[in-house]
Amino acid sequence: MDALDLARWQFGVTTVYHFLFVPLTIGLGVFVAGLQTAWHRTGKEHYLRLTKFFGKLFLINFAMGVVTGIVQEFQFGMNWSEYSVFVGDVFGAPLALEALLAFFLESTFLGLWIFGWDRLPKRVHLATIWAAVIGSNLSAYFILAANAWMKHPVGYEVVDGRARMTDLWAVLTNPTATAQVPHVVAASFVVAGGFVLAVCGYHVLRERRDPDRTRPVRRGADMWRTPIRAALVMTAIAGAVVAVSGDTSAKLMYEQQPMKLAAAEGLTHDTAGAPFSPVPGVEIPMMLSLLSTNDPNAVVQGTEDLQKRLTQQFGPADYRPNMPVVFWSFRVMIVFGLATVGLAFLGLWLTRGRRRRNPRQVPSWLARAFLLALPLPTLAVVAGWLLSEIGRQPWTVQGELLTAASVSPGVGLGEVAVSLALFTALYGALALAEAVLIVRHVKTGPEPVAPARRPDAPSGVGGNTAADLQPTLMY
Repeated sequence: MDALDLARWQFGVTTVYHFLFVPLTIGLGVFVAGLQTAWHRTGKEHYLRLTKFFGKLFLINFAMGVVTGIVQEFQFGMNWSEYSVFVGDVFGAPLALEALLAFFLESTFLGLWIFGWDRLPKRVHLATIWAAVIGSNLSAYFILAANAWMKHPVGYEVVDGRARMTDLWAVLTNPTATAQVPHVVAASFVVAGGFVLAVCGYHVLRERRDPDRTRPVRRGADMWRTPIRAALVMTAIAGAVVAVSGDTSAKLMYEQQPMKLAAAEGLTHDTAGAPFSPVPGVEIPMMLSLLSTNDPNAVVQGTEDLQKRLTQQFGPADYRPNMPVVFWSFRVMIVFGLATVGLAFLGLWLTRGRRRRNPRQVPSWLARAFLLALPLPTLAVVAGWLLSEIGRQPWTVQGELLTAASVSPGVGLGEVAVSLALFTALYGALALAEAVLIVRHVKTGPEPVAPARRPDAPSGVGGNTAADLQPTLMY
C-alpha cells in the first residue's frame, strides 16, 4: 500500500461520512417547511409541535454536515494538489456560486428561522425556512454540477496542462448533471421519508408499550398520523422520480462511461442483446441492452474489450474499476432502494381511509417495519455514491486526468496515514455525538409549546422562543 491508496481511502471515508448527512438535510428541511406551512394555514397546535420536533433533528444533522464538509475540503490541498491545479479554473465558478449564493442563502435564513420565532411576523418567519430549503437544493445543484463535470467534462479546453472553462452554461447544464441532480435530490427525499417513518414507528410502538404515559397531544398517538402519511407519500413519489432519473442516468452511462456500466453488470465482453442480472445466477435476457439504449438487440461493451480499446487510446494502464465493489454497490442500491419504496406503497395501502390512518390502527409489524426505513435508504444512497465514484476509476476526470496523476507530489505514506487516523478518530467522535443528540431528542418527543404571544407583548414574552430550536445548547 502506498500514499495514493491511503489518500483514496481517506477521501472515501470523509466523503461517505459527509454524504450521510447531506441527503437527510435536503429532504428533512423540506419536510419541516411543509409542517410549518400546515401550521401557518390551519393554526393547529400539533403541526407546530411537529415542526419544532423535526426542526431540531434537522438542525443537528445540518450542523454535522457543515462540520464534516469543511474538513473534507482540506484534502484538496493536502493530498490532491495536482487534481486541484487541473480542475481549479473549471470548479472555481460552480463552487463559488455554491458558497456565495447557495450556502450563504441557506445559513443566513436558517439563522433567521432559529432566532425569529418570537421576533418575526408569522408569514415572514415561514418564508425564512423555505428560503433556507431553496438554498440547500441550490447548493446540491452546484456541487453535483461540478461532480458531473468529472464524469463528463464539457465547456472547457486544456491549456498548459490545466483545464480552462470556456462555457459556464455548458458546465451548469451538463446532461450528466441534469440527470444526476433529480436522481440525488429525489433519493434525499426517500432518505428523509424513511427517517421520519422510523421516528414515528418508534413512538407508535412506545405508546403501545406504555399507554398510560403522558400523551403528546390531547388525542395521544393521533399526533403521528400526519407525519406518517406525509412521509409515506413523500417516499413513494420520490421513489418514482429516482427510478425515472436512474433510467436516464443509465442511458447516459452507456454513452459516457461504458466501463462503469459493464463493471456494474459484470459484463466482460461486448454483447449484443446483453442480459441483466439482478442477482448472480439469474439473468433477464436482453434487459441490459433495453435499459441502456431502448433497443433489446443493442451491443453493450464489456470490461475486457474496453480495456483493450482504452489501452490503445490512452496507453498502458488498468482502466477497470474495482469490479466487486461496483457490482455489489449497484445491487445494494437497487434492492435497498426498492425495499424502502415498496414499504412506502405498502404503508399507503394499509393506512388508507380515515379510520386506518389512525396510528392506533397501524399493525405492530408495520410499525416495526418502519424502523427499517432508517438504515435501508441510507445504505442505498451510500452504495449509489460508491457506484458513481469508484466506477469512474482510474479517472478523476474522465478521459483527461488519472487518479495516479492527481495526488500531491512529495506527500509520503506516513503523513497520509497520520491524517487518515486523525480524521477517522475525529469523525468517530462526531458520529457518537450525533447519535447521542438524535436519540435523546427522539426519545424526548414533541414537547408542549407555550401559548402564542400576544401581538402587543414585548419580544420574548410568551410564545415560542429561539431556545426551542437550539439543540446544541440544550444538550
